[in-house]
Amino acid sequence: MTTVLVDYDSGNLHSAQKAFERMAQEGNAGAVIVTSDPDVVAKADRIVLPGDGAFPHCKNELFSRTALAEAIIDAVTNRAVPFMGICVGMQMLATTGHEYEETAGFGWIAGDIRKITPSDPALKIPHMGWNDLVIDTPHPVLEGIKTGEHAYFVHSYAMDVANPSERLAHVDYGGEITAIVGRDNIIGMQFHPEKSQDAGLRMISNFLHWTP
Repeated sequence: MTTVLVDYDSGNLHSAQKAFERMAQEGNAGAVIVTSDPDVVAKADRIVLPGDGAFPHCKNELFSRTALAEAIIDAVTNRAVPFMGICVGMQMLATTGHEYEETAGFGWIAGDIRKITPSDPALKIPHMGWNDLVIDTPHPVLEGIKTGEHAYFVHSYAMDVANPSERLAHVDYGGEITAIVGRDNIIGMQFHPEKSQDAGLRMISNFLHWTP
């Protein structure tokens, strides 16, 4: 089995690579490859799409590599390959992003990416640091994860999910902020599981053994 971390020049993949490699080795879950080669992505058994920075930039960087974007879309929508989006990689699952300019996402999770507006003006943006997950919907990737587990966030925009059943977890930051989304073979995490210590590593391990 091969898990691919997609490299499209939209974030430092070192931490994610090390975390996925560690959990794959501990769980005998096959190889972890960082690549921008669409042929490798097309043959992957699992795909992870990270992303740091602004939504339009990440979207443009990925879709400027037309064959790479097409390989991801074909794998996820036609072959039902398990897919995880991380940070902006999760935001790209949405219908539309509203950061700087209106930008279409994959449209796999109906919803919009909008700027966080805490009810308490003392709360700073970006939402950065540790926050407590509140589990909304059970999911195999969340096995062993309970409300109150900590996750590490760095973001100024978040997803408003159209279908409540597709919001798997949220956090409170002057209002509810979507933390995890998912449906079918797709899951997305607004936080960085690779930086979220034991809880994050458990979710990575669960993903590596997940059969939708």
